[in-house]
Amino acid sequence: MHPVESVSASVGISGLTGIIVSLACIAISWWALQNLKLDLVIRNPKGPQGKLLLLLLAVVLGRFVAAFVLDYWGYTQMLRYMF
Repeated sequence: MHPVESVSASVGISGLTGIIVSLACIAISWWALQNLKLDLVIRNPKGPQGKLLLLLLAVVLGRFVAAFVLDYWGYTQMLRYMF
């Protein structure tokens, strides 16, 4: 395999991994937020605006968790250059 092809394949795999991890973390955040009592903060948590707020919270929380996981994975990959 040519070095340029190797780099582009590596970048593609990295992008796909980032997408999968991000979507998984958003799904986990959505599942975890289902237990949140939004009726204490929102007038109608079952309405479309309440569901949209829950979705946006899941995306934000999931993205933060995914960034942490991907950063942590990257740091562990860098450790092999230490020895």
